Amino acid sequence: MVKYKEIYQQMLAENKELFSAFKRIHDQYSQDEKKWQKSFNEEGVKILAVIKKYENRLCSRSENSGFGKFSSALTDKFWGEVKTYLPLIDFVGTE
Repeated sequence: MVKYKEIYQQMLAENKELFSAFKRIHDQYSQDEKKWQKSFNEEGVKILAVIKKYENRLCSRSENSGFGKFSSALTDKFWGEVKTYLPLIDFVGTE
């Protein structure tokens, strides 16, 4: 398995309850944005912190090994996986 998918799977496995709870809110938010905006933003901040932590793990490995120029591509692929699972993640913090 490629590294970004491995880190993504690790992130989900190690934070299963957090992601499951947010996925429910995410899906409810997609049905009624106004009603779920506050919960979506509050829980979304926690999710974004976890995602950033794992993104940093992924990119620090490539930067430390002399492949820093590939970090951007890895980040894009990693976030692509995240957005497949949580397509509205970019709306966290918007009103």
